[in-house]
Amino acid sequence: MVANINSTAPIEDLRNHPAETVMTLRSLLAGGAMLIPDPKRDGFYEVKSGSLVYYIHVSPVTGNILLLATWANEAVSTDQAA
Repeated sequence: MVANINSTAPIEDLRNHPAETVMTLRSLLAGGAMLIPDPKRDGFYEVKSGSLVYYIHVSPVTGNILLLATWANEAVSTDQAA
């Protein structure tokens, strides 16, 4: 699913990630990044970008975005190791 998110929607960072991480996520979402739905939780998505994966929740009521976690994109790590 392609992101159809208002570029001015607030991003709430619940884990105090670096400001650069939040700005990169905002750029990705504004640019129409692919959202990968979490099959177990409605409104939760993964957004992949280069070496990072962002785990977010989009509020169905307000449209606000919660940045919950980030982790290394293993697909990229595996390709670099080969």
